[in-house]
Amino acid sequence: MDYQNAHKSHPWHGISLGDNVPEEVRAFIEIVPTDTVKYEVDKASGYLSLDRPQKFSNIVPSLYGFLPRTYCSTKMAELTNTALARYDIEGDGDPLDICVLTEKDVTHGDIIVRARPIGGLRLLDHNQADDKIIAVLKNDAVYGNYNDIDELPKDIIRRLIHYFTTYKDIPGENTQRMKFVSIYGPDVAKDVIRRSIEDYMDYIGKDVTDDCK
Repeated sequence: MDYQNAHKSHPWHGISLGDNVPEEVRAFIEIVPTDTVKYEVDKASGYLSLDRPQKFSNIVPSLYGFLPRTYCSTKMAELTNTALARYDIEGDGDPLDICVLTEKDVTHGDIIVRARPIGGLRLLDHNQADDKIIAVLKNDAVYGNYNDIDELPKDIIRRLIHYFTTYKDIPGENTQRMKFVSIYGPDVAKDVIRRSIEDYMDYIGKDVTDDCK
């Protein structure tokens, strides 16, 4: 083993999205439903950092993380501006978030999973687009056959919307930070992914599509 060149890949920049994007993606999972605190990858080091304790009893209803080598900026936010007939919405400057549904009890984050996008939630964090791609774990026994978010039980969708419209709220304040805009299907979700990849290439100043093979 070459110990001089041995190192842990940065989850954002060093992990491939896979060779069948956007039909299938590799996602980096930060938190799971059993976590009582929110972990988030530190952009500088690539290690998981403690973001904040969960203020209320609501629990993330799926595996939750982001898509490596994506970035939410102008091209990605254009879809939200178009949907709302606005021009002032920007991307949130983070990798694209993803929720991965599975029937398995995954007990910790800091892992990579293969997933298939079936839709997404369009959300606003103030004036920033903060979309959540909804995907199913590849070959999952329960969720693996779903192809469109409309096929999911409505209670699962309601649970996802409730979590993401409340998880950033501050106790004692009546202002809701996250606003739900709409649900979209797999075709739009794949467009969001493509655009976030293009935003990433603009952000780092190089074409990374060959590196994702």
